[in-house]
Amino acid sequence: MNIFKRLFHSRYKPKIKNSLGSSVFGSFLSSSSSGKTVGQTSALSVTAVYSCVRILSEAIAGLPLHTYKYKNSGGKEKAIDHPLYILLHDEPNPDMTSFVFRETLMSHLLLWGNAYAQILRNRKGDVMALYPLSPNRMTVDRASNGRIYYTYSTSVDDNPKLKSKGQVYLKAEDVLHIPGLDFDGLVGYSPIAMARNAIGMAMACEEYGAKFFANGASPSGVLEHPSTIKNPDKLRESWNSLFKGSSNSHRIAVLEEGLKYRPISISPNEAQFLETRKFQINKIALMF
Repeated sequence: MNIFKRLFHSRYKPKIKNSLGSSVFGSFLSSSSSGKTVGQTSALSVTAVYSCVRILSEAIAGLPLHTYKYKNSGGKEKAIDHPLYILLHDEPNPDMTSFVFRETLMSHLLLWGNAYAQILRNRKGDVMALYPLSPNRMTVDRASNGRIYYTYSTSVDDNPKLKSKGQVYLKAEDVLHIPGLDFDGLVGYSPIAMARNAIGMAMACEEYGAKFFANGASPSGVLEHPSTIKNPDKLRESWNSLFKGSSNSHRIAVLEEGLKYRPISISPNEAQFLETRKFQINKIALMF
């Protein structure tokens, strides 16, 4: 049987007893204390999160990966002729190199707290390929006999041979599962979920900073006129055209006809804006 036709194919139908779930801090889309919705994808918009995930993933993927065998005389040597050597060192599957494969799994581990890969075997039981699985579509369960199994929600995007969507049950021996920090040894906690308040605060700070400069760093306040203004919208548009935006900040305003400008905003330093951003970035970096 062609290995591609066997992708996600399983006749395993476990008798469900209870569900371990994917960890209470697994795949989620939750609102933080700052009001920002934090998820694995949206968290990557924070430069600190993206940098940590990229640097750690590339560092792990770049490490040498070899299979070894013990020698009768003692010591060990590279087992280049071992069937798993090519899979681990060169090409886990026809679609990606070992570097890309490990980089993908490491990014999953950092974002979701779990990394999964399906182990494809031939009829003899030999490992033929390893394919990464999306953690947000994986659930870990326990059957009535106490054995762990995996439920994966498939998609037509996973494999061109797969014609319909649905759920596939995979045995524990058919899944390479690398859990992150956890308390049960089965399913890891998502670092993004654990740090959602810090990440949400960082997202809010970046949004505030972007809007602050977009609306004009200075001047900013209220225009006062001793009498009634016939066309306040025109005056506002004229003022914004001269002073709105970071490129127009700190320009000198010339006021006429008794017009007065009263500033009402505070500077980023006074609001400890820069210090807040640095503090949140340090907190995020410590999580990784």
